[in-house]
Amino acid sequence: MPLVRRIFSRLPEPVRFLANKHRELIRFAVVGGTTFLIDNGIWYALKLTILQDKVVTAKAIAVLVAVISSYVLSREWSFHTRGGRERHHEAALFFVVSGIGIGVNLAPLTVSRHFLDLHSEFADFVSGSIIGMLLATAFKFWAMRKFVFPEADARPDVRPLRARPEDRRDVA
Repeated sequence: MPLVRRIFSRLPEPVRFLANKHRELIRFAVVGGTTFLIDNGIWYALKLTILQDKVVTAKAIAVLVAVISSYVLSREWSFHTRGGRERHHEAALFFVVSGIGIGVNLAPLTVSRHFLDLHSEFADFVSGSIIGMLLATAFKFWAMRKFVFPEADARPDVRPLRARPEDRRDVA
C-alpha cells in the first residue's frame, strides 16, 4: 500500500472525513509548498549571484518558473477532477490568473524596497516570500476554482482516501 494511504488509514475517522472533504485545498497547499521552495530557491540563487542589484527582477524570474511548475501540478493533481474548458483555453486562463498572482506576489516586495526603503534580507523575505506568497495563494485558489477549472467532477476522480478494513493492523 502506498505511504500516503498507510498514513491516512491511521488517522482518526473525523480527520479522514475532513481530509477527504478538503482534499482539493490540501493538494493545492502541497503544490503551493512545492512551488514556494522552487520560487525561493531560484530567487535566492539569482539575488545572491548574478542579480544582486536587481532583487525584484530576480523574484519575478523565480515566480515565473514556479508558476509554470504550478500549472502542471495543479492541472494534474490539485484540480485533477475539475475542468470544463479546452486545454489551451484552460492554460491561457491559468497564466492570466497567475500573471495577476505574480503582480499580487511582487506588490509587497516592491512596496518594501521602493516605498519603505527597506533593504534587509529579513524585510525581503517577509515581504516577498511570506506576505506576497500568502496574498497570491489566496487569490489564486479562488480564481483557479472560479475561472480556470470551473466545473467540479468534469474529469474522472481517483478513489477517495479511505481506510479499508484490510489496511488496519491491530497492534497487540
